[in-house]
Amino acid sequence: MLVSRKKELLQDFYKAQKDVIFKPLDGMGGTGVFRIKPGDPNISVIIETLTEYGTRQIMAQTFIPEISSGDKRILMIDGKSVGFALARLPAANETRGNLAAGGTAKGVELSDRDRWICDQVGPTLKENGLLFVGLDVIGDYLTEVNVTSPTCIRELDEIFNLDIAGDLMNCIEQKLQQLRD
Repeated sequence: MLVSRKKELLQDFYKAQKDVIFKPLDGMGGTGVFRIKPGDPNISVIIETLTEYGTRQIMAQTFIPEISSGDKRILMIDGKSVGFALARLPAANETRGNLAAGGTAKGVELSDRDRWICDQVGPTLKENGLLFVGLDVIGDYLTEVNVTSPTCIRELDEIFNLDIAGDLMNCIEQKLQQLRD
C-alpha cells in the first residue's frame, strides 16, 4: 500500500505491483475507485484526476483477487469486534464490493485471521479513543481502517439479530460514567 500525491511514486508503485487499486482517501461507497491492470493507457489521467494534479493524496493498493469472495466489514467497538462481518460481494463485471456500487451483502463468521487482525488493531484503536471503527478485510489483508463512516450496522443487526447501536451507546454511557467518577 502507498499513500501519496506524487505522480512518480504512484507510477512506480503501479509498475512494481502491475495490478492495482487507486482511490481517494476520503471517498466512500466505492466512489473514485479505479482498478488499473498491466498496460492500462489511462494511468496518467487517473493519477492526475484523483490527485488533482498532485494536490491531494490518494491510496494505492495492490489488487487482491480475493475481493471476489467479498470485502469484509468488521465493526469494532472500543477495540473489540462485534463478532461477525459483512462480506460485500461485487456485482458481475465489477471490482468494487461496496453496497452503494451494486455489491450484495452476506453475513459471515469471523475467520481466525480476521480475529487475529482485530486483536492486533484493537488495542491501538482503544488507546487512541476510537470507539467505533470499521475494518475492511479482503482475503487475509486489512485494507482500510474507517473512522469516519463505519457502515453496515443495520445489515449485521438484521442478519445476526444484534443491537450494535445499543452496544455502542452502552459503551459511550460507560465511558461518560467513568469520567464522572
